[in-house]
Amino acid sequence: MKKILLGIALSVVALQSCKKDDDEVDNTVVLTVEEQNTYDDAAAQDFLTKNYFNSKGVITAFDSTITTDDNEKKLSDYEKHILPSGVIYIIRPEAGTQPTPGKEIGTTDVISLMSITKSYVSGKVDDKIVYTGESTFANTVATGNLIEDPAYFYVKNSVIKTYNTTYSTTYGRSFYEIEGFQEGLKYFKTFDLDASANYNMQGIIIVPSRAAFARDSNIYGTSYNNRSFVFNFQLYNTRARLSTED
Repeated sequence: MKKILLGIALSVVALQSCKKDDDEVDNTVVLTVEEQNTYDDAAAQDFLTKNYFNSKGVITAFDSTITTDDNEKKLSDYEKHILPSGVIYIIRPEAGTQPTPGKEIGTTDVISLMSITKSYVSGKVDDKIVYTGESTFANTVATGNLIEDPAYFYVKNSVIKTYNTTYSTTYGRSFYEIEGFQEGLKYFKTFDLDASANYNMQGIIIVPSRAAFARDSNIYGTSYNNRSFVFNFQLYNTRARLSTED
């Protein structure tokens, strides 16, 4: 429980320290659910045109002040897949970026991954719908430590039970899990790598707010309500979960 509370605190700090481009956004506008969905989809498409994969597969923004990135391929030019939920995923096709043959990922597996994951608010700036309010949800490239068994993929039953017992609540799995990430991850396979292996990102999963925490109660409070997520990652390994680990 201490780890959960620490995670909440860190998320709030991250959101408070996000870029100040919100100054140009009218935050007094309250979007309907339908408008929110439209904004999220439009902002995601805009994001794909403004970024590319660097040599390690890390999402990188085009820089108008230099010319060295002029020949880079926009994310929007890759084969992208859009699921009925609005989730977008792109699998990097370059040699060596995907495991061969790789392992399928089970819905209750214990996963470990290297990830740079950011969240955004979809807003209108200069009459254009874009991502604003960038906040880092996770960055293991910066720390060098893999994310092991994240609750946003699969939360242990014991964790849900402990929380509900402690706070006299009746929350389910969606209180922790990001459904859109689960959806997108089904289309990737996992390597079987040691934690010391160097990373080479496999691709991205963009999760609109409606496939994340939307406007629902969640473990982070209101910090991630109406926020979209962009997962840039490599799966290091997965394994079946033991009953004693749940």
